[in-house]
Amino acid sequence: MVRRRRTNWRQVGLAALLIGPNLILLILFTYRPLLDNIRLSFYDWNISSPTARFIGLGNYVEWFNNPTSWEIVRTTVIFTVFAVAGSMALGLALALLLDQRLHGRTIVRSMVFAPYVIAGAAVGVAFQFVFDPGFGLVQDLLGRFGVEAPHFYQRPGWALFMITSTYVWKNLGYTFVIYLAALQARRRDLDEAAEIDGTTAWRKFWRVTLPQLRPTTFFLSVTVLLNSFQVFDIIEVMTGGGPFGTSTTTLVYQVYQETFVNNRAGYGAAVATVMFLVVLLITVLQVRLQDKQD
Repeated sequence: MVRRRRTNWRQVGLAALLIGPNLILLILFTYRPLLDNIRLSFYDWNISSPTARFIGLGNYVEWFNNPTSWEIVRTTVIFTVFAVAGSMALGLALALLLDQRLHGRTIVRSMVFAPYVIAGAAVGVAFQFVFDPGFGLVQDLLGRFGVEAPHFYQRPGWALFMITSTYVWKNLGYTFVIYLAALQARRRDLDEAAEIDGTTAWRKFWRVTLPQLRPTTFFLSVTVLLNSFQVFDIIEVMTGGGPFGTSTTTLVYQVYQETFVNNRAGYGAAVATVMFLVVLLITVLQVRLQDKQD
């Protein structure tokens, strides 16, 4: 005779008490706004108007048929790829360096992490002077070698490089701290075994250290990707989406422009929905790839 398992209502109540508040906050401030945004994307609405006109897929058709949209997608892809790769590669390199027994490493660790807690707008203002072609730090350093500094604010390619490098500098502390924690938690006996076998430093890193960092690398690839898709403040302060049109305009900046500058909230909501679907697709692919590797 099969006995039915009795429900422990005390544990159920405790779980509901602990999960309930967070679930309510998620519904109110994440899922409900997401659904409202998707609903709004089917309307033509001036943000200052009390009424909205239903147009179905009109906003999506307009966005997909607009050549500027694909230029913005291209800019977003370039910025995201270099921002994610740069942040993770430099963060790992610094973590490997500062995991060694070096004098003053605690101070250096704090200095590396400090920019991460500074507001993006403040970092953007500071780096405007760094990249200023007239008297900026980059101009001064290049001038010492007889090289003229590029006009970062007048050439689209250099402008995109400017905001990407600024973003990497600001968020380097995040990837650095996560990688450093993972390195300090790795199995030291495997390193010792590799050293006894006479393994070279590069081969030890590639065959011993890096595989142990795979879960951390996956976590960072997802979180840094999501953060890079949401960069707004640095772009707004440094370039305003320009120069010459949309050369540094990303999808999230286009959402701002269409919604609050052009007063097309429905069109901006459609762009936000497209961006959400792209991020969701990339995240799902990352999770499946990680599952296959495991």
